[in-house]
Amino acid sequence: MRLNEITYSDAMPVEGYGPGFFRIGGQAVDGPVCMTPRGRIGWGGLSDEDTLLALADSIDVLFVGTGRDIAFLPQSLSERLEQAGVGVEVMNSPSACRTYNVLLAEGRRVALAVLPV
Repeated sequence: MRLNEITYSDAMPVEGYGPGFFRIGGQAVDGPVCMTPRGRIGWGGLSDEDTLLALADSIDVLFVGTGRDIAFLPQSLSERLEQAGVGVEVMNSPSACRTYNVLLAEGRRVALAVLPV
């Protein structure tokens, strides 16, 4: 097996998570988190639609983690993201973090918006 060192540009992977927090860049971050190709940005959760829509030109896929369990996105958010041409994948937060990290390591234009478990 060949192991390759992964390097990231300005974006950072999610290193871990726990009840109410995510570990990013060696620091615990409480509450919802949004990671972009340019790094972490403030996000207020599923009702903060404008923050996610502002990413439309810089990403191909947005991974949305809905906490411990998979849940539907609010209809208005789904519709607005679709109209903006943003591909959205909804899953539980642990799965969203793992998938984001893998595609980020491949250099893909992805973003992550996750609610804590």
